[in-house]
Order: sequence, then C-alpha cells, then structure tokens
Amino acid sequence: MNYGYSQQGKYFQSKHVATQKQIADIRRVLLDDGREKGSRVAIVSNGSGLEFEVLLDRALDIGRASFRGVPLAFLTPVGFSHPSYYDPQGLGWLRNWGGGLLTGCGLRNAGSPSSAEDEEFGLHGRLSNTPAENCASSCKWINDEYILSITGVARQSRMFGENLELTRKISVAAGKNEILIEDSIENCASKPSPLMLLYHINLGYPLLSESSILEAPEHKVVPRDDIAETGIKDWHKCLPPTHGWEEQCFYHDLPEDQYGFASISMSNKELGIKLTVSHRKNELPNLIQWKQMGQGEYVMGLEPANCHPEGLTKEREKGSLKEIEPGETVNTSVKISLTDLS
Repeated sequence: MNYGYSQQGKYFQSKHVATQKQIADIRRVLLDDGREKGSRVAIVSNGSGLEFEVLLDRALDIGRASFRGVPLAFLTPVGFSHPSYYDPQGLGWLRNWGGGLLTGCGLRNAGSPSSAEDEEFGLHGRLSNTPAENCASSCKWINDEYILSITGVARQSRMFGENLELTRKISVAAGKNEILIEDSIENCASKPSPLMLLYHINLGYPLLSESSILEAPEHKVVPRDDIAETGIKDWHKCLPPTHGWEEQCFYHDLPEDQYGFASISMSNKELGIKLTVSHRKNELPNLIQWKQMGQGEYVMGLEPANCHPEGLTKEREKGSLKEIEPGETVNTSVKISLTDLS
C-alpha cells in the first residue's frame, strides 16, 4: 500500500493530510541507555512500508531496518554502542559492532587487521566508529518526488598522517522503496593515501531463512579459501542455522547494466520480499559475499567494495591496493531496493 502516492510520488488527494510528515518523515532521537547512551539516530519512514535508522555517530551507517514490518538486518548482541567504546586493536572492532543494514568499512583498511609503515590497522578500519559532523536532514518536494535525505561528514585524520573526508548522503523517495547511499571521499592531505572501501550490508532473519535464495546474472564466482571452496556450488543457497558452521566468503564479478550498476538479490518468496543490492562498478568493482549460517550468528553479507577483505598489506602485495591522490575526490553509489513479490 502506498497511501495515496502516485507513481511520481505526489498525493492524489493532499487534502487528506495537514502535513506530509503524517505519511513520510525523518525524526532525530538521542539514545540514553547503556552503551548506546549519547548516540544520535535519525529514523526514516518513507510512507510505503520502508523504515530504517541512520546512525549519525557511526559515519551514517544504517542500523535497524524493516519493510512492511519485516526486519531486514542482522543485529549482534553488542547493540549500536557509542563510538567512544571502540577498540582499534586487532579484532576489537567486533566488540563495538552492532550489525545493522549497512556498516561502512575503511577508509585506509578494510578486512583483516594489517600494518603499514608506522601504523597498525584493526579489523575493517575506523570509519564505522567515526561520528559524523555537519549532519542535516531534509524532507522536500524535488520535481514530482518527495525526497527524504540525510547528509553528514566523517573525517579520518591525524597529525602527520592522513586527512580523508567522507561526505555521505542517504536518500529515499516517499512511496519508492529504494535507499540510495552516495559517498564522496576527498583527500585533503598533501600526500597520497591508501583508500579501501567496503559496504558491509548485513541481511538477517526473517528475510534470511532456508526459504531465501540469492539471484544474479551469470557471472564468475571465486572462493576465498579452502573452506569456501567446499561450498562453491551452493553459494546462492541459504541454509537453516547450523551448529559449528565455518564462515564462507565468495568473490563475485557481477556484470554491469547499461547504467554502470551491478546487482545481486536475495528473494524470500515465503515472505513475498526481494532485496536487491546494486553498486556502481567503476569505483566498486567487487562484490564480496559473506555466508555465515551459524546458530545465533546467522547472517548473509553482500558487500560492494573496491578491494578484497584481506587487509591493506595483502592488497598491496597483490598490487591491487587503491590510492587517492592529494586533492582527488572519489564518488561511489550503492542502492538497496525492496520489491514486494506478493
């Protein structure tokens, strides 16, 4: 149900409401309990069944999300802790990771802990634990669509080191179930810097279940290691929660469409929902699939990236490490779309 929106987004009968906020809105809240205390969150509702949280103090990651009341994202027992609890050493990132629909990984390391020059890099880098500044929300008509958007800037910097500025915009049109994540990363320093980006999109129960399946155009799939090799033929199948499951990771080289986007979907016909992840392949050439079917650790990661998740050192050894030059800006685009199959 789209509550009176036409295909272009406008109400057929605007006299039914005194304010557009009755149908679609962004609300800012401040969490006040436990490890989440002090965290700023923007709750977005698009008026046609899509609702999600933008975590302003975590570089505008996306936390809880639902479609038609059905939860979409995997959540960890950690919760969306305030970034002041971040442990940057080794695997300490996992002690402050709440899951959610989108976790940003980078900006100088994504994947395994690593080291370079005089610096140690923890798992998945600092981005997700960086509070955004200059945060703003907007709900307004643009042409024939009522657009809800949130913007903010996350800066990764240190004296005598990198100075990388990520400007993120997350937007959704009322009545249109597509979240658009647009990032602009600028190197504000006077020397080049590694640039590793991975968009950790985490799908969980009940969207993910043994009734779900991954769908994509025919393409090349490469297992990360011997464990993944054992499951390569069934990369697209979703299993019930399995005791003792060892995670599998697959690298996908998806074809791009006429607009330069590559896409992969998870369909759950029992729920009547399909979620599609699309990414502009020019800047994000890789799609990493993280298949974790464990009991209580039940998640499917679909992760557009400009790297592989082995960390900076191995990426450099392979000759595939991306760098950003002084004054250079890199723009990326990722879409998360929901389709009603019922």
